[in-house]
Amino acid sequence: MQFYSPWALLLLLLLPVVAYLSLRKGRNAAVRFPSLVDVRSCHVSWRQHLRPLLIAARLLCLALLIVALARPRKGTVLSEISTEGVAIEAVVDRSGSMQAEMDFGEKLNRLEVVKKVLAGFIEGDKKGLTGRSSDLVGLITFARYADTVCPLVLSHNVLLEFLKKTELVQIESEDGTAIGDAIALAAARLKKAEEEITRRNAELTQSGSTDSNGGEQAGFKIKSKVILLLTDGRNNVGEYDPIAAAELAKEWGIKIYTIGIGSGQAYTTIQTILGTYRMPTGQNLDEGLLKAIAEKTGGFYSRADDAESLRGIVKRIDDLEKTHVKSIQYTQYAERFGPWTLSALVLLAFEMLAGSTVFRKIP
Repeated sequence: MQFYSPWALLLLLLLPVVAYLSLRKGRNAAVRFPSLVDVRSCHVSWRQHLRPLLIAARLLCLALLIVALARPRKGTVLSEISTEGVAIEAVVDRSGSMQAEMDFGEKLNRLEVVKKVLAGFIEGDKKGLTGRSSDLVGLITFARYADTVCPLVLSHNVLLEFLKKTELVQIESEDGTAIGDAIALAAARLKKAEEEITRRNAELTQSGSTDSNGGEQAGFKIKSKVILLLTDGRNNVGEYDPIAAAELAKEWGIKIYTIGIGSGQAYTTIQTILGTYRMPTGQNLDEGLLKAIAEKTGGFYSRADDAESLRGIVKRIDDLEKTHVKSIQYTQYAERFGPWTLSALVLLAFEMLAGSTVFRKIP
């Protein structure tokens, strides 16, 4: 709580003077007697003992009114955030080849490692990734077909849940690596999101919903559009050619970062009736294609042979694609002088009623 007019509290310094004058006035006799011998022998009633309470009540009443005059109020800090962020589509390969194992402190398949690193990229971790709390992030997975698992969202809790539930393709007829279709779908989602946000901001501007510092458009503004493609294979199915899809992304101002997952030492653990065996898996990564896609759109290609190198690549992308957040804070005040004034009036009423009844003095 704070006071709008704290200088008014200086009036409290006058209360001792008022108390002194009131007590001094009370010592003057109202009726004169030739002798006080008999009067002094009289019993002093409880009313006389308690009569100074009237002066105390009057002084307390004045103190409460002075505090009310200073206008106590309680402020609530409110924030308006105008965000100029990045729209990011995470495009994740979930084809059968992603079951090859990678070391992440524990033995996990490539897809599980990718999911953990992406979760750290989105919500932050304790190793330098701060999270993308002010960015639009969506999730697209692909094998033979590309699917939108989660649309572009600012609230990432639901996105992380969808990411956790992403699994390797289970049906053999749906296996494959449709890189071109995945890029085309991701680019279309980013383009559609940008158009929708632009339309909403235009409507807000027309309706006068602008901020107080210059009338900028309210709401989220897309600073840049990014596709983060993670795959361990080569394009072998789909309708769209990956280079043509990259050309479309470039035309729409979308940058693509490509990450090749895997190494020549990859293997898969299988269970048989004779025991557990580690089966080497072939390397089918089309690095030339991934480099061409990235270079065409202004991004870069990098290969992740293990979990730590994958995290390092994601950290590099996180550093390149920074987000600018402008937060406007203001305080909304609620006046609190009412209870002080009401208490003062109650005390005043008590003092006047008591002075006229129980503590009545004659003359």
